[in-house]
Amino acid sequence: MRQFVNSLIASLKSRPALLGKILILLATLIWGSSFVVLKNTLDSLPTEYLLGFRFSFAALLLAGVFYPMWREFSLSYLRRGLLLGLLLFGAYYTQTLGLTGTTPGKNAFLTATYCALVPFVYWAVDKLRPDRYNISAALLCIVGIGLVGLQGDLTLGWGDALTLAGAGFYALHIVALAKFTRGCNPILLTTIQFATCGLINWLLQIFVVRQTVPPLTAANISALLYLTVFCSAIALTFQSFGQKYTEPSTAAILLSLESVFGVIFSIIFYHEAITLKLLCGFALIFTALIISETKLSWLKPRPRQAVLRLKKNY
Repeated sequence: MRQFVNSLIASLKSRPALLGKILILLATLIWGSSFVVLKNTLDSLPTEYLLGFRFSFAALLLAGVFYPMWREFSLSYLRRGLLLGLLLFGAYYTQTLGLTGTTPGKNAFLTATYCALVPFVYWAVDKLRPDRYNISAALLCIVGIGLVGLQGDLTLGWGDALTLAGAGFYALHIVALAKFTRGCNPILLTTIQFATCGLINWLLQIFVVRQTVPPLTAANISALLYLTVFCSAIALTFQSFGQKYTEPSTAAILLSLESVFGVIFSIIFYHEAITLKLLCGFALIFTALIISETKLSWLKPRPRQAVLRLKKNY
């Protein structure tokens, strides 16, 4: 067995592109599983306590593992990290609250709509107008959201509405992250924003919500550790290193699979009922994500020079 594992590791090291794809896929698999874990844990723990624990301890874990990075710390890092942490709090808080009023599968897919929102946020910030692919993706996404979220009387459930608000915060966070990480250590910036998000949740729990936290059970402790270590620290590291060796269009497709895994886990462990209307909505949203992130680049013909080089290699 050890020989097999060693040979597998050696093979992956010799093929970094394959390793990158595997790491991103593992990250999306972990994040997909988090929706069911969160849903089950929210039944017994307050949202503020759960998120406070998750992000503050994830920050401590990253700070301890990557402690040499603190030599780069400055006020600029602090300002950027505080703003990013505030946006991250808005995203996770509204998404997690929304999860208490909807199913894990719907929460996963509605959250993923941030991919279609990002180009329009960029438009507002950098005056970079969305192209036809972004507009097409947004229209598909709106129809998909209607099929997934609208009830029989054409109203949106409060859980679905909060989830969509969370998607908006995620879009803002991604745009801010793209601007603030230029020339910065991404792990250090992530640690500061995790700490900020965790602190805001603790302050809410202690001074505003003041909800009594029941004694922690073994299941709750396991869930908190899983969300902290795997879904926050490890999955983030997998994504960071995986995208280093993966083409952006390929990475986008793999990352969008988080919503698919979220539905699969919800069906298996939460026994979510899947209807034809829901499946059509999922399919439209997933298609919108692919169009928005890849611009259907794989359908475009390759430049003649690249084709000639490919033939020459063979």
